[in-house]
Amino acid sequence: MTRNIQPVEQCDCTVIHEDVVKQVKEKMPPEETLYDLAELFKIFGDSTRIKILWALYEAEMCVCDIASLLKMTQSAISHQLRILKQADLVKTRREGKVVYYSVTYSHHLKR
Repeated sequence: MTRNIQPVEQCDCTVIHEDVVKQVKEKMPPEETLYDLAELFKIFGDSTRIKILWALYEAEMCVCDIASLLKMTQSAISHQLRILKQADLVKTRREGKVVYYSVTYSHHLKR
């Protein structure tokens, strides 16, 4: 099967629109912020993590409850929760032997 690859469109002019470039450059977030945002999107790239976040947005839950809801093993849920916690998207609260998870409203959600 032969693919028809289209060339990338390029500007034929040699004039740089310095005012536009300067305006956008001034508003461009720092490289570290852009890197952090890219890492956040990687986390959102997994549907299981999205389901967990949705569930925790609705209610604080323990691993057992999330595993039951999503029909997955507690081990698999714990793994995903670890990733979400490292990204500061979920937080924990211990009540006796039970650890409850909830959504963290942190700097990730602020502009």
